[in-house]
Amino acid sequence: MSTPERRHRLALAVAFCLPVLSAQACGPEFPLSLLDDRAQSLAELPEGNFAFEVARLGKPVPGIGQSGDATLAPYWDGSSEQYVQQRDEIEQKELGDALYQQVKRLRSLTDARQVEDQGLDLPAELRLYTAGAVAFGQADYVLASDYFRRVLELPPEQRRLRSTWAAYSLGRAQAGLSRPEGVPAEETQRSEEDQRLFVQEAARAATEAFRQTRQLVAQGYADPLELGIASLGEEALLAHQAGDWATAIRLYASQSAHQSTTGYSSLRQLSGELARLPDEQLVPLLALAQVQQLLTAQLLSRIGWYNDQRPNDEQHLADLLLDNAGADLANADRLAALSYQYGRYDNAARFLDKAGDSGLAWWLRAKLALRDGDATRAAEAYAKAARAFPAEEDWGYRRTANWDYETVKPRCRVNGENAILSLQRGDYLDAFDLLLRSDDIYWWDAATVAERVLTLEELKGYVDAKVPAAKPQTEAERERYQPRPPAARLRDLLARRLLREGQYAEALPYFDSDALRDAARRYGQARIDGESRWTSAGRAEALYQAAVIAREQGMELLGYEMSPDFQSLGGAFALRQVGPQEAGGLLSADEAKRQNASLAQPNSRYHYRWVAAALAGRAADQLPHSSQAFAAVLCKASGWLLYRDLTGARAYYRRYVEEGPYVPWAANFGQDCEAPDFDAAARRVREERGQWLRTRLRPYKYLLAGALTLGIAIWLLRRRRVA
Repeated sequence: MSTPERRHRLALAVAFCLPVLSAQACGPEFPLSLLDDRAQSLAELPEGNFAFEVARLGKPVPGIGQSGDATLAPYWDGSSEQYVQQRDEIEQKELGDALYQQVKRLRSLTDARQVEDQGLDLPAELRLYTAGAVAFGQADYVLASDYFRRVLELPPEQRRLRSTWAAYSLGRAQAGLSRPEGVPAEETQRSEEDQRLFVQEAARAATEAFRQTRQLVAQGYADPLELGIASLGEEALLAHQAGDWATAIRLYASQSAHQSTTGYSSLRQLSGELARLPDEQLVPLLALAQVQQLLTAQLLSRIGWYNDQRPNDEQHLADLLLDNAGADLANADRLAALSYQYGRYDNAARFLDKAGDSGLAWWLRAKLALRDGDATRAAEAYAKAARAFPAEEDWGYRRTANWDYETVKPRCRVNGENAILSLQRGDYLDAFDLLLRSDDIYWWDAATVAERVLTLEELKGYVDAKVPAAKPQTEAERERYQPRPPAARLRDLLARRLLREGQYAEALPYFDSDALRDAARRYGQARIDGESRWTSAGRAEALYQAAVIAREQGMELLGYEMSPDFQSLGGAFALRQVGPQEAGGLLSADEAKRQNASLAQPNSRYHYRWVAAALAGRAADQLPHSSQAFAAVLCKASGWLLYRDLTGARAYYRRYVEEGPYVPWAANFGQDCEAPDFDAAARRVREERGQWLRTRLRPYKYLLAGALTLGIAIWLLRRRRVA
C-alpha cells in the first residue's frame, strides 16, 4: 500500500476481521503471544473444548449422515412455528402444489377419521400419516399411534416418503403416553401397578420406534427432516426421564457427534443438572464412566466461568470427582488434566501413570517435568506430545485472562511451548521453526524471533532453504485484504530487514509484489546515489528521494513486523513497545543481547519517520545554506516528526533559522513546505564556487596577469624557434 488512504483502509479491515465476542472489550482484540509471559505460557493448561470432549463419549450412527439445515435449533420460547414452516416447505417441494394443497386442507381438520374418509384419493402413506398427525395434534396419542403403525405396515414400495416420519412420530406419541399427563383416561381407572406397567410399555415402544427411525434412514427411506438424528435426542430424553444417566449421555453424545447443536446443548444441560445434585446423590453416579467423563468435560472446558474466575462450587465438584474417580483408564489423561488445572499435581502424576501415550498425557508430563526443574525431560515430553496429537485436533477459540484470544490447536500449542525451551538453551532456529509451524496462531511469536533473535544470516538461510515464494496475491485479493500465508509474510519480513540493514539488491526478490519490489529498488538506488553521485546537489537530491520513499512507504518497506511499528497490523494500533531486555527467568543473557542488538533505531512507533527525517537532514548537508532547497528539505524533515517528536522537529527548525535563507512560507514551517528546487541549488553551488574563486584570487590579479603574459610570450618564442 502506498498511500495513507490505503493504510487507513487496511487498519479498518484488520479491526473488523478481529474477533469481537464480548461487549466488555473496548476496541480491537489481539492474539495471545506465548513469549510475552513465558513462565505463564509453560505453566498453564488451556481450557478444553466441551464439544470436542463430549464427542469422545458417543459415536455417529452409520448410515444417517451429518446434520444440516434441516436440524433446527429450538426457539428459546418453545415455539414450534419453525418446525411447521419447515415441514410445509418440504411437503410442498415433495408433493407438488396440487397434492400439497390437499394435504394442507386435511391437516386443518380436527378429526383424524374425517381425514381418512376425505383423503381416499391420496396415496395410502399420505392419507394415514396425515390422519395420525391430526390425532397427535389433538393429543390423542393412542389413535395417532395406530395410524402411524398402519403406515409402517404398508408394503415398502408404498411408504418411501413417510416411513421415517411415521416411525419418529410413533415414538413421540408413545413417549407422550409414557408421561403422567399423557396416560389415557381409561388407564387412570386401573390400579397403580397396571398404570406403571402401561407407562413402562409405552416408554419401551417409544424407544423401539426411535431406533426403527434410524434403521429406516440407514435403509434409504426419505429423511428430509433429519429425523434419524433427532431420534437420538428423543430416545436420550426417555432414558434421562427413567434415571438412566449413562444411556442418556451416550445418546446425546452420539447426536452431538452428528454435529447436532441439540445434542451439544442437551449435554450441557445434563452436566449442569449433575453438578447441582446433592453429594449423596452424585457420588454413586460417579461410578458410571459416562457421568464421570461428562463432568470432566464440563470442568476441563470451564463452562460457566466468567473473566477466568472459577466459581466456588466448581472447586468442590472437581474435588468430589477426583476423589471418587476410581480407576477409569479410558479417562485417565483427562482426569490428570483436571488435577493439573485445579492444582492437585500429585494427583495428576498418579493419573498419568495410567494414562498411556496420548498427546494430552505427554503434554502434562512435560509440564510436570518443568515443575520439577527438568527442562531436558520436558523437551522430550513436548516432542512426544506433538507427535501424538493429530494435526487436525482443534479445541477451538478461547479468551485469556487479559482478553487476548487463542485458537487452541494442541499440536501447535505444544510446539510453541517447546519453542520457549529452545530459546532458553540457545537453539534459536529450532525455536523459530517450532513457532512457524503454527501458521497464523503464533505468527507474532515467530515474527518476534525472526526480527529480534535470529541474525540476518540465520533468517535468510532458513528462508532460502525452507520457505519458497508463495503465489502472488491477485489484485482482487489485495482489494479484499485477504490475509497472506505466513510464507509470504515471512519473506516480506526478511525483505524489510534486508532493506533496513542496507542490503538493497538482496532484499528485492523477497518482496511479495512487483509494486513493492519497484519501490524497494528505487529506495535502494537512491541510497546508493546519495553516496556516489559526483555533485553535492545530485547527492542531496538522491538522499531526499530516499527520504520521501521512506516516509511515504516506510511501513511497507522498512516497518518492523512487531514492535515498534507493528506492520502486522498495518501500523494501525499502538501496542506495547518492547525496549531493551535484561536477562532473567526464562530469558537467557545471549538472547537478551541479540534482542538488544536488533532494536529499532530509534525504538519508536513509525521509526521510519526518523529515518526519513535523518536522510533529509543529510540532504541538507549537501546543499548551499542560502538555497531554497536547503530550507525545503529541513521543512519536510521537521514536518515528518512534528506530531511524533516535537524536540526533533524543533531541532530541524532551529537549524533552518540559524543557517537557512528567508523563505515566505517559513511561518508554517513543517506544515507548508515547498518542494525543494535542486536545479536551482546546483546553479547556486556553481555560482558560489565561482564567487569564492574570484574572491580568493582578486589580491593576486596583477601578478596572475603578468604570469599569463610571460607564459604566452614564452610559448610564442618556442613556436618561432621550431619554425
